[in-house]
Amino acid sequence: QASPRLFCDETPMPVLDPGRHRTRTCQFWAHAIDDRPWGGPSPPAVAYVFADGRGADKIAGQLRGFSGILQVDGYAAYKALARGHGGAIQLAFCVAHARRKFVEVYKTMQSPFAREVIERLQAVYAIEAEIRGSSAEQRLAARSTRTAPLMEALRTRLTAMVGQLFSQSKLTEAINYALNHWDGLTLFLRDGRVEVDTNTVERSMRPIAMGRRNSLFSGSEGGAESWAILASLVNTAKLHELDPQAYLADVLERIVSGRTKSHQLHELLAWNWKAAHARTAQVAA
Repeated sequence: QASPRLFCDETPMPVLDPGRHRTRTCQFWAHAIDDRPWGGPSPPAVAYVFADGRGADKIAGQLRGFSGILQVDGYAAYKALARGHGGAIQLAFCVAHARRKFVEVYKTMQSPFAREVIERLQAVYAIEAEIRGSSAEQRLAARSTRTAPLMEALRTRLTAMVGQLFSQSKLTEAINYALNHWDGLTLFLRDGRVEVDTNTVERSMRPIAMGRRNSLFSGSEGGAESWAILASLVNTAKLHELDPQAYLADVLERIVSGRTKSHQLHELLAWNWKAAHARTAQVAA
């Protein structure tokens, strides 16, 4: 039941190009795992990777050797990655991304059909809120009996409507996006471990985007790589409800002093560090 599952996302990261005295746009990629919604065994974590582009070769290099479920948006690089792995990577697409397209249409055009789609998906999210924290088997059972009929009815409505619309309209684009990604959008109906959207990794990217705006850019490529490492440590600590400053201070002290040897570095991962401190506090009590 603990087969690999990853959330992936990427965001632009401006860096200085000293040779040309200007900035150029590179990328921060985020790879996250979070089994808490279904009580799985893997501790939550997020790792950021700096790359000088967002092409398929970049994500392929980062996920070399990976097999399992990758939950992503509709970016073409992920689809190319899955095609190149002969079925070893299965894509779960994000319902929130599909919903967002209908929200944009409703905001600009006040489309009654866009509003209908949004309301239908709200019913799906209401069920997800109820079953969050249940086992994968319980989630799958609830989705099979309650959510699957809602999604099938939505698909029927989308298919019927798309033939009635002007082919270049924004509403048509939103409908086609949903229908073209339907298999991946509904993977959560066939696997209780899969989330309905990629909000896990999107939340993990928010601090990066805010920091980028506040500091304008990351400086050099070396600075961006250091930023990615530090952000991985800090935001994984936050996922475990740790004080990042206290956690990093203790980790650095242990490494510098030699209290933790090189073959023991796994003990300093946020989840292991937290468990060790909890045991120490329990003994002291």
